[in-house]
Amino acid sequence: MPTSIQTKTEESSIRQMLNKVPEITIYFWIIKILCTTVGETFADFLNTSLNLGLTGTSLVMGTLLIVVLFFQFRAKKYVPSVYWLAVVLISVVGTLITDNLTDNFGISLVTTTIIFAIALAITFMVWYVKEKTLSIHSIITTKREAFYWLAILFTFALGTASGDLIAEKFALGYLVSGLLFLGLVVAVTIAHYRFKLNAVPAFWIAYILTRPLGASIGDYLSQVHDDGGLGLGTTTTSVIFLVAILGMVIYLTMTKKDEIAAPKH
Repeated sequence: MPTSIQTKTEESSIRQMLNKVPEITIYFWIIKILCTTVGETFADFLNTSLNLGLTGTSLVMGTLLIVVLFFQFRAKKYVPSVYWLAVVLISVVGTLITDNLTDNFGISLVTTTIIFAIALAITFMVWYVKEKTLSIHSIITTKREAFYWLAILFTFALGTASGDLIAEKFALGYLVSGLLFLGLVVAVTIAHYRFKLNAVPAFWIAYILTRPLGASIGDYLSQVHDDGGLGLGTTTTSVIFLVAILGMVIYLTMTKKDEIAAPKH
């Protein structure tokens, strides 16, 4: 039988782990879309503007992601700067995974969309079988945090593949594609608040949809006029959104508005 000291230690550990991810607020979704946009434009910037190529860009960003995730897993509570840097990097890496499969290996967007949909479904299935929940409010162990980040990686890869598939197959253009995905996000939001769609699937569906939404915004702002964009370029667009992310992360670090409250005992 555990002693009272052991019990208190375990409870303290759980409270700390609960703070490893942010609360789902309007700030969360704004920064997530900003990160998604950067994932699209910054990957293009490194690939083309700096001439690193897909392979070089993938190696650099993949290494950085591993380093940041190391610190994320080591942290004892939610740290906005570390968490959101991980999201920015995983957004870039998720984009690069899809781009590598389609550009370097010639795998069609239809196939990559199916592959990542299956990979995400398997991740959710194993996660639920092992932990009996997919709620982000229950990320209280290292195992659950590992499932959480793996799922996020696949949502970015799936969002990239499906978003590019729709944009290329239907040739809707960046602005119309962005409005389409915005409409789908709004529909999920209404389904949750008005028709009581469970919060867990609502969150993950919205998380997937905000990837192509952010990518459409990034492409619309960065691409040249002849391709249907505003012509700001990947450098300018990336800087604008990175500064916006930095400003919001500093604000949340100071105000702690997105910290999940510790459970009362």
